[in-house]
Amino acid sequence: MIENLFDAAKQNPFFNPFQVAKCSSSNNAELSLPKSTVIPSRNIAFAAAATEQYSCEYGSMKYYALCGLGGAISCGFTHTAVVPLDLVKCRLQVNPDKYKNIFNGFRVTVKEDGARGLAKGWAPTFIGYSMQGLCKFGFYELFKVVYSGMLGEENSYLWRTSLYLAASASAEFFADIALSPMEAVKVRIQTMPGFVSTLREGAPIIYQQEGLNGFYKSLVPLWMRQIPYTMMKFACFERTVELLYKYAVPKPRAECTKGEQLVVTFTAGYIAGVFCAIVSHPADTVVSKLNQKKGATASSVVKELGFAGLWKGLTARIIMIGTLTAAQWFIYDAVKVGFGLPRPPPPEMPESLRKKLEKSH
Repeated sequence: MIENLFDAAKQNPFFNPFQVAKCSSSNNAELSLPKSTVIPSRNIAFAAAATEQYSCEYGSMKYYALCGLGGAISCGFTHTAVVPLDLVKCRLQVNPDKYKNIFNGFRVTVKEDGARGLAKGWAPTFIGYSMQGLCKFGFYELFKVVYSGMLGEENSYLWRTSLYLAASASAEFFADIALSPMEAVKVRIQTMPGFVSTLREGAPIIYQQEGLNGFYKSLVPLWMRQIPYTMMKFACFERTVELLYKYAVPKPRAECTKGEQLVVTFTAGYIAGVFCAIVSHPADTVVSKLNQKKGATASSVVKELGFAGLWKGLTARIIMIGTLTAAQWFIYDAVKVGFGLPRPPPPEMPESLRKKLEKSH
């Protein structure tokens, strides 16, 4: 049944305007569309696509695998790059009496641990978020095609925001299972006084003291943080890209260079990142506090912190997540370009739906 869904989705120009624009080592990149498919508004995009060669077919297993690799690269390196800011943000959340604000947090950390102390938790961050990125982006592309095949071409366009939300939520569900163990180690290294400072030492201690539950006790709050974050990240990004090309970019996407397209990607990513940070911050605070305090529960943490406490460190997180999300989308799209993957343009109304709406009026 899944194979049938893939086949149906591949015939859907909403997500696959290149249809079966296959990549081969030859000089001929064929573009085959059903004779009944007529999309005049995309003639330029189709013409451009026909002259390009791709390393794989849209919707193939190789395509999903390379998208997953792109996600691993984008998430792993960007999260590791902002470890110092993440460390201060976590400490602001769990110990606001000691760490007053971002600048005070950096000053106190450097004074007590030296400059090297700002890099605490880099190893579990890199491993955990690489695994998360692989699942997040790879499964998003997969679920987007599967759900689009279920809805059909016209409904995929009409309900595209819901489609983005459903695909990203499904992908993040699995991505957080991959992330949770490393997140637990990272937060303890960064926030628990007297805890060890390396992944190699920290993981066995957690397992000895709490078993597997120590790695997954914050999974539900992690879902509460990451799923809304990812839904906003993908849906807001997709719609922002669509709006930027429609209202802000002075020429059609097909006429933009790949460099110009990547600038649009970065801009849309930063806008999406700001909203992501706001939506997911209270749950992020709970996750940080849960992993810092042994035996704590989500409800007890919320009660202890109060409403205002849940928003501690928001400024740091907006700066971090905005930059992070923009960089992730930029790297992910750049990896797609580097691997020669098909990159469908923003969706446009199918001709069949346009005719139906014209008749109804």
